[in-house]
Amino acid sequence: MLLDALRNITTLDSDVLQYAGRSLMIAVIATWIASLLGIPLGILIAEHTFRGKRALVTVLNTLLAVPTVVVGLLVYTLLSRSGPLGSLQLLLTIPGIIIGEVLLILPIVTTFTLTAVSRTDRDVRKTAIALGANRRQALWIVFRQARFGVAAAVIAAFGRVVSEVGVATILGGNADQFTRTMTTAIVLHVGMGDFALALALGGVLLAISLSINVLFQAIQGGGRE
Repeated sequence: MLLDALRNITTLDSDVLQYAGRSLMIAVIATWIASLLGIPLGILIAEHTFRGKRALVTVLNTLLAVPTVVVGLLVYTLLSRSGPLGSLQLLLTIPGIIIGEVLLILPIVTTFTLTAVSRTDRDVRKTAIALGANRRQALWIVFRQARFGVAAAVIAAFGRVVSEVGVATILGGNADQFTRTMTTAIVLHVGMGDFALALALGGVLLAISLSINVLFQAIQGGGRE
């Protein structure tokens, strides 16, 4: 079984390549969109004081642990035929999965960015303003100080997407050649008794996760230097 799994990886099995490529594509696009939304939002929350800020931060922290199947079900109700976005026909499509993944990881990017910016020395912003920097320039300086934490937020979000199964299954339907990803394929092939292909996909997924963690540790190390 293990030899068959290794053979599937080393011979670049077409199914393994297809599922891995689709998973990475979804993860990259979803992480990019979530970063475009979550990084500015995290900076704004960290840099401003307003009524309800503590409650908002509590909600964001709670959403970090939300089960993926719950996110999938909520988005399913929006995209189903009877839902408010049913006319867009995004259910059981790659764009539909991406929407769900973005909603899943947006709290991760926002919260980690908020934390990174909040830990930045407040004197940095005050000094920049005292030296003549305008508000936008001061925010940019703060962002540069927190850049390693922000990068770690993006990497953590990517890792969450590439390894989750609930959203991809519920919103994609696990359709071969269309919406099947590495994680949904693993569940399917284990159920079918095809453990060799499931192990091969698991090995690829483990390699990706290991690479993400190595990069995460490298960025954290760079931030401490």
